[in-house]
This record gives sequence, C-alpha cells and structure tokens, in this order.
Amino acid sequence: MLAKAVRDANGRVLLAEGVALTSKYLNRLKQLGFDMLFIKDERFEDVDVKHAISDKTKEVAYQAVHGVTKALGNNSKTDIDTDSVRNAVSMIIEDLLCSCDVLNSLTDIHGYDEYTYHHSVNTTVLSLVLGMAKGYNQNKLLEMGMGVLLHDIGKTNVPKQIVNKKGSLSKEDFEEIKKHPSFGFDFVRRYRDFSINSAHVAYQHHEKWIGGGYPRGIKGNAIHEYGRIAAIADVYDALTSKRPYRDALEPNQAYEYVMAQSGFQFDPQIVRLFVKNIAAYPNGLGVLLSNGMRGNVIRQNPGLPNRPVVRVIYNGDRPLSKPIDIDLANHLNLVIVKVENF
Repeated sequence: MLAKAVRDANGRVLLAEGVALTSKYLNRLKQLGFDMLFIKDERFEDVDVKHAISDKTKEVAYQAVHGVTKALGNNSKTDIDTDSVRNAVSMIIEDLLCSCDVLNSLTDIHGYDEYTYHHSVNTTVLSLVLGMAKGYNQNKLLEMGMGVLLHDIGKTNVPKQIVNKKGSLSKEDFEEIKKHPSFGFDFVRRYRDFSINSAHVAYQHHEKWIGGGYPRGIKGNAIHEYGRIAAIADVYDALTSKRPYRDALEPNQAYEYVMAQSGFQFDPQIVRLFVKNIAAYPNGLGVLLSNGMRGNVIRQNPGLPNRPVVRVIYNGDRPLSKPIDIDLANHLNLVIVKVENF
C-alpha cells in the first residue's frame, strides 16, 4: 500500500497515498521509469520520510520550468513569466528554512519523461541547501536559486535528438551539447528580473575547479561561487537520477563521487559543505551492515552523514521477531557495506 502519492512532472497525482499496489500498477510505473516507491509498513509506522519541499512547492516549481521551456520552444525571443520563476524559488527557500530535517529529505521519485523538470528543481534545492550552509542571506539565495532553476534552459537551443539521445554521444553531438551554457547565459541575462550573477549559473555550471570544463575552460575562483555550487548539485542529482540509457547511482555512490572530485572538478570548500549537509544514506534506504544485519535508515545524525540510525529487521535472511534500532554513531565497529533495497 502506497505511503506517499506518486505524482507526474506537473504535480498531478498518478496514484494516491493509500492505494493498494497491483501488478498492473507496478508494471505501468516501471514503463514510465519509476523504480522506487514508498510503501506502508507497520514496522516503520513511527518513521516519516519527509521531503525538503512540499508537494505544492514542487508543483509550482515544475510548472515554472515547464512554462519557460514551453514559451521558448523553437523561438528564443519569446518573453517568459519571470515572476513564476521568482515565486517558485521563494517558495523553495521558505520550505527549506522551515524544514527541521533537510539533511535526509532530498530523496524523490520520478520517471524518465520528467527528468528535465525534476532535475532543474532538485538541483535548485541542493544548491540552496549549500547556499544556506554557506550563510547566504535571502537576497543571495533568491539570486542564485533563480539562476539554478534555469541552469539548463540553454538546452532548448540544442537539437532535441541530441539532448534526448539514448546512446553515447558522438564527438559532434558533444560539441553541440557544450553550447548550452552559452545559450542559457545569453537567454537569462536578457531579463531585468535576473541579475548577471544569476545568468552566470547557466554559464558556468560545467566549468571545473582545475580547468578543462566548458564553455570557457576557466578555473578556481574565476568561476562564480554560484556556478561552483550549482556544479556539485547538478552532477549529484544527475548521477542519482535514472535515465533510459543507464540506471541511477545510489545516493552514497554519488556522494563518494563528489568527494573524490574535491579539488579537481569541484571547489574543495563547497565539497566540505556538501559532505556536512547532504546525507550519504537518506531515510528509507535499505542497507546491509558489516555484521550481516539488514534494515532501513530511519534517522540522520547531524554532522555524521555516513553514520545514520538503522532499524534492523533481518539478521541475514532471517526476519527478527522485533526490529532493533542501531545508531551507527554509537557503534563505531559497524559500517554500512552495501545499499540493499529489499
């Protein structure tokens, strides 16, 4: 039985909370690219896997991105509703400021066809979490967030057959893809409601800390801080999203990739903020412990994102008569050895 509703990119409910899952429903959701659901389980009745932003905020944000994308279409001169972008980012900021548990609440579920909108919104949420950790005031959060929400808008100027290509990109295809930051920058800076700093998010989110990125190959502090933040958020969300041509990485795998790229692809200072503020193992995730016990993450330990609280329900393959909560912060001899959703 569904514990959380399944929604499409426009916020419409596909399956409501409380619906009994059938083979027909499951097969259709798989066809749409969904591979994760939240289900009711009496052993976890006291656990609430919250999201960083509300369903209403997600709906408003998706519609803002969809509206801009639709308005552009094949006509890059079309005016867009900049107020919708500002309002969406303001709502995301408000939700994050009111959230008591942002650390674990970034897990989301979506299908293939909704990737563009989910990616734009998720990257914005992640960037704003890092901006808050950096101490940005409301104005800076809004300025960065408006840029991040439209960071990939330049892809509307790239041929759709390249953007949506399921196989490997050819060298020529990749050269076309590399133009989208410049397209995005030119588009965003046309509007007075966006500052030039917002436009630089679109321009610089594919630049690398040590150079060699695109479109300009700049490096270090020559990359605007908003761009350095968005670069990490963009890659992390892309890695944890399922695509038609590859499976998603588990959150801990993407987390480790970001850490491994500190000082190379990413600004080390921003990576340190990422490590402290993003959970390696979000709530709800099934894990295998080094003692052979298996269960699900139920709570985070602030400052220790690699050592959450796990509710153990199996010892090997044997169900326990009663679940046991193990706080890895207090059991340093135990580690998570594998993500295992069962």
